[in-house]
Order: sequence, then structure tokens, then C-alpha cells
Amino acid sequence: MKKIVSVMLLIIMIFTISSCSSKKEASSTKLQTLNIGILQDTDSIPVLIAKEQGYFKDENLDVNIEQFKSAQERDSALQSGKIDGAISDIMAAAFANDDGFNVKITSLTNGTYDLLVNKDENINSLQDLKGKSIAISKNTLIEYVTDMILKKAGLTDKDINKVSIPQMPTRLEMLQNGKVDAATLPNALATVAMMNGSKMLDNSHNLGINPGVLLFTSSAIDSKKSEIKAFYIAYNKAVDFLNKEPKSAYIDKVIEDGGFPKQIEDTLKLPVYQKATPPDKKDFDDVIKWLTDKGLIKHNYSYNDLVISEFVK
Repeated sequence: MKKIVSVMLLIIMIFTISSCSSKKEASSTKLQTLNIGILQDTDSIPVLIAKEQGYFKDENLDVNIEQFKSAQERDSALQSGKIDGAISDIMAAAFANDDGFNVKITSLTNGTYDLLVNKDENINSLQDLKGKSIAISKNTLIEYVTDMILKKAGLTDKDINKVSIPQMPTRLEMLQNGKVDAATLPNALATVAMMNGSKMLDNSHNLGINPGVLLFTSSAIDSKKSEIKAFYIAYNKAVDFLNKEPKSAYIDKVIEDGGFPKQIEDTLKLPVYQKATPPDKKDFDDVIKWLTDKGLIKHNYSYNDLVISEFVK
């Protein structure tokens, strides 16, 4: 009998020690907070959904989402260390590395960018843009899409007047108030413009181009590898949710959390979201060519210089 009691006590002690050890191990592997920057565009919606649906929490990850009104503000936050990663574009990755600040592209994002004209302008085709003003954000995805649309029509910078308006809400306002003849905007704000009478001439989807990406600083990649892996598990769950559930199941919360205008709730068209995957090499090469042709970067980056796939294999 004494033998049995002794054996039972030994088993209890082993179980208790094992339990304490597991708790200590779990505590020591607690994930750090990941800080992500987003803009007011549909590319950002999977990140918003992952947070709202609790997918980040499911991975024991705390994600702080910072929203910016312009690419310049977002990029400044990256370089100052306020955020670890961002919904961004290939151009921003090239510029950062060219300036000696190392970032890596980890996946593509899904969004559409539209070239619209003021409702009161007699502009019905791309050719009608000759001599007209187009509001853009200089040296960004927005200018790249604009240039590719103009190129399709055989137009160049010499044929139009580009007006640099970095902040997206201001660009929308300038278009609607007739301060510019045309503007290129992300899909969500383009929807507002079209609801108020603006006409869309063309967009990035029609051209089959997608320069939007998710990127992280090299510092974050080195020090928060587990966090980024957890981020992408949650991101992919959000993509599944978006492609399965009706828009009515989540759009009101997305509008609120993403700072989108309330009036687009019923009319916003979302892309078919892809699970995290590296960007297309052709998209990458075309952007780098555009940057080098314009003399905007010093280095002719290869795909493997800026893109890593370890988090989305």
C-alpha cells in the first residue's frame, strides 16, 4: 500500500513540475506586438478583418494598426521605427533600400487604382486628357498606374499636367471641387468620386498590373520572425473569410475601422483576395524599369534583392 501511495505521489510531482515548466516556456515565448501601417484602400481590408475577427488573437499576436493619409507619412513612420511593416508598394521598397534603409517585400496585396475625371469636364476618353491636369501622389504606386494608363493611350508627361497631392482625401476633394480635371485614387475613394458623378476612364485592374505589396523592415524580420509568421496565418484566415462571407457580414465594421466614407458601404466593390503570395516578377521588373528610366533610383534591383518568400511558402 505504501508503495502505491509513493508511486502516486511521484506521478503527481512529475505532473506538477511538467505543468510549471510548460507555463514558463509559454511565457518565455510570448510574441511581441507587431505594428502595421495601412492606407485608406482595399488592400488593407484583410488586415482589418484579421484584427476584427480575432484571427491575430488566435495566434497569440497583438497587432497595432496605424492608419496614414499618404504614402509619405507611412514611409516616414517606417523609417522612424514607429511601425514594423506596411501595406505599401514596390516603389516604396526600392526607394527605402536606395536610401540605405533596408526593407523587404514579403507578399503582394490586392487593390485597384482608378483614373477618374471631374463630372463637369468634357472628357470621355484617355485622348481627351491632353492638356488637362491630373492629381497624383508623386513617385508612388499612384503615379506609376497613371503613367501606365497614359502609355496605353500613347500619352506622356508632356501631354498632361501632373499635380502632386500626396494626401488621398485632399486629392478626392480637389477632384470633386473641380480644382483638377482628373485624379488617380485607390478604389475606396474612387467609389466616393463616382457616386458624386466622376467618370472612371481606366484602372490598374484593366491593365492587369498589381504593384501593391506588404513589406517589413529588415529589423522586424530579424527580431520578429515568429510574429510575422503568425501575422500571415491570421492574414490568410481573413482572406478565406472575405471570399466566403457576404459583404453585409462585415462591411459596416470595415468602414468604421478603416476610416472609409460611410456612403460607400453599399457600392464599394472588393477584389477577389488572394492568400499571401510573393508579387509577380513581371510587375516587379516593370516597376524597377519605370523607376530607373525616370532616374529615381541609383540601383537596378533584381527580384531577389527586395523580395523574400520565407513567410508565405
